Amino acid sequence: MIGREGSRGADAAPLLARAGGGILRAAFVALRLFRRPRPIHPRGVLLEGTVRWTSRQDASGIRWIDDPADADVARVTARFSRSVGLPSALPDVLGLAIRTETTDGWADIELASTGARFPWRFTLRPARRPSSANLGSLIPYRGRHGAVLIIARPLSPALPPASDAIARILSREPWRLRLHHATTHGAWSPFAVLELRTATDQSDAIRFDAGRHLVPGARMYRWIRALRQPSYDAVQNQK
Repeated sequence: MIGREGSRGADAAPLLARAGGGILRAAFVALRLFRRPRPIHPRGVLLEGTVRWTSRQDASGIRWIDDPADADVARVTARFSRSVGLPSALPDVLGLAIRTETTDGWADIELASTGARFPWRFTLRPARRPSSANLGSLIPYRGRHGAVLIIARPLSPALPPASDAIARILSREPWRLRLHHATTHGAWSPFAVLELRTATDQSDAIRFDAGRHLVPGARMYRWIRALRQPSYDAVQNQK
């Protein structure tokens, strides 16, 4: 399905995706009746910092990765959270949403704890500690050369499970993560380093949407947009 939207099978894919998107929308709207304002990732830590591009060996086909700007550093705002909001003693799907400045304005990237190898890079993987988790995009972007995934691999420091403890540590030293890109089956290729600290403002009003605010040079496959966007729009547009 990925990378073959011009084939006859692509006509059926959006129909199935739209049906799935409608089901997800209804589920998220219902869940929000009980968990407001966020049905998932209810509590998080707001972070701020930079993304710094490093030497790149392989082109991804996405401009933001391959040729981001005149400068090799951009400011970012981010939010780390636990998806279900389970107690920190239990594993949960970990999330890292990133808003980055670009030459075209700002763009969002949404990562969650996943596997790294194929096919596990397409599966969510609960974890307790962010330091031991690979944080992947799960669903691919569409670049010039085909499907592209992004993953963030933590470097330092070792972080505990609890969000309040994470916030205290990152107020003293930055959380460093290395960003990689890959095709659906290929090896991960590093391209940048994230450095994140606890943000001074923890008002948590920011809403991320990687489907509508794509990084420069990336597109979204039609079937992915049909599957994910209705639930995002319904939840984020509600008061």
